[in-house]
Amino acid sequence: MTEPAAVKQTVTVREKIIVALDVENAAKARSVMDELRGEVGAFKIGLQLFTAAGAEFVREVAGSGTRIFLDLKFHDIPNTVASAAVEAARLGVWMFNVHALGGQEMMRRTADAVSEVCEREHLARPNVIAVTVLTSSNAETLKEIGIETPVENEVGRLANLTADSGLDGVVASPLEIGLIRDAVSAKDFLIVTPGIRPFNATNDDQKRVMTPAEAISAGSNYLVIGRPIVQAKDRVGAVNEILANLGSDSQ
Repeated sequence: MTEPAAVKQTVTVREKIIVALDVENAAKARSVMDELRGEVGAFKIGLQLFTAAGAEFVREVAGSGTRIFLDLKFHDIPNTVASAAVEAARLGVWMFNVHALGGQEMMRRTADAVSEVCEREHLARPNVIAVTVLTSSNAETLKEIGIETPVENEVGRLANLTADSGLDGVVASPLEIGLIRDAVSAKDFLIVTPGIRPFNATNDDQKRVMTPAEAISAGSNYLVIGRPIVQAKDRVGAVNEILANLGSDSQ
């Protein structure tokens, strides 16, 4: 008997918010998660927290049912990245990323390895996405490393390469959402946007930023927001203020 097709679930605006746990230890991360669990869609664990708390912390949190975006930006030879990606899948994370600059072979082998191990070990397959150009970078930054292409052209090229490699989406500045949609034909291609700053927040070290409402309107699937929420005196209030400025808690 043929299995019925999965019903696509509606993603609310609240669920589109990923809170960046850019804190120095597991205790602070747990405090943020305890306060915001159920208020947002997921939490991002990046290099700082992963280095401090380790893979077992990721396994523990993901195992509790909390959606985790593991933001380690794997970039190495194809075999190494594919092997690391398999271990990320085994941790139970909802999403993780690699660097698109690692090239098509690296990304394709990663996608294939993750799909294979998830099928064989009956694991939920995480979303595998690729970083295009960091939101802290601009044209001058690219020139320093020998890339003369304008930022928007480079982002579009890397997004197209990511899609051709079989990955699920990209991490990109919200300013490039439109050009990514033009470059990639797949309607279900995910765009995850850091560099999100509420209208009353500072840009910090981000150079290519946008407000949450602007990013959602442009077509972002998920918004990564860190300091404006994590450093707020009332974190739930900060989330609700963002939602209020978005106008509704709907798709």
